[in-house]
Amino acid sequence: MNPSIQPADLSFMVALAGSASLSATARELGLSKAAVSKRLATIEARAGVALVNRTTRRMSLTPEGEAVVERARRILDHMEELDHMLSRSAQLPKGLLRVNATLGFGRSHVAPLISRFCRLYPEVEVQLQLSVNPPALTDETFDVCIRFGLPPDARVIARRLAPNRRLLCASPGYLARQGTPRTPQDLLSHNCIGIRQGDEAYGTWRLTTGQGARQRSASIKTRGSLTTNDGEIAVRWALDGHGILMRAEWDVARYLREGQLVPVLPQWRTPEADIHAVYPQRLQLSARVRAFVAFLADALPALQAPAGADQAA
Repeated sequence: MNPSIQPADLSFMVALAGSASLSATARELGLSKAAVSKRLATIEARAGVALVNRTTRRMSLTPEGEAVVERARRILDHMEELDHMLSRSAQLPKGLLRVNATLGFGRSHVAPLISRFCRLYPEVEVQLQLSVNPPALTDETFDVCIRFGLPPDARVIARRLAPNRRLLCASPGYLARQGTPRTPQDLLSHNCIGIRQGDEAYGTWRLTTGQGARQRSASIKTRGSLTTNDGEIAVRWALDGHGILMRAEWDVARYLREGQLVPVLPQWRTPEADIHAVYPQRLQLSARVRAFVAFLADALPALQAPAGADQAA
């Protein structure tokens, strides 16, 4: 009796799960849509259950299909690890690498580094997806996620790639008109540019100054007339003189050096937001993941000198 799911079906189901339609799956696998539809029907007939819900507009996995894909990914990862252990040639990174990063940082920094990485490792195929909000740590759609701040989850591996601070800044023109804040409480009377991203409490800026027994903290619920979920737009509004912005130094360093933005409350620190590469424990032996993370750890710190090095850390 043949098994309902055969080894060749595993990669097919994983490819299907990562596509929005049968047509997209066909393009990725280099098959016709009819061939993909026929193969899916054959697998479902052997399994005796529907694995995919099909409508005229979209395709989604059934609960049984999700269970098959989840286990298929694990089996394929284990097979790759075994291949790495048995074959010396497998030490060279190769295969598909799925990367997730935030919109602004991914576009400005991660994408150019991927271009360089692929020149070094031409046998690695990279799929980069940029998103406003990072995917859940339990989401196995991606192999490596680039995140700000240390993820609070022991089930993943997080490697620190580069230091990063969030800085308060504004244009000289805005501060000339509205005055320069001297204390965190002064922010309450200023127009603060809001950014809705991730799970962070929207509009609440947490600041700390001093060390040890002299350390003081402040939590300010800011308000302002401009809000966006795109960091680049927020930076542009700050450059245009609309208000005070809290943004990662990677995004504002150039403007601070050029004087288009100036630091606000530089003696106050924001919560740490160092850049990490996050990946599942099951991929820690993957040659392509290890090579990519090591490449980022070497390349990112060299991209940009810390902004405002003469300011308080």
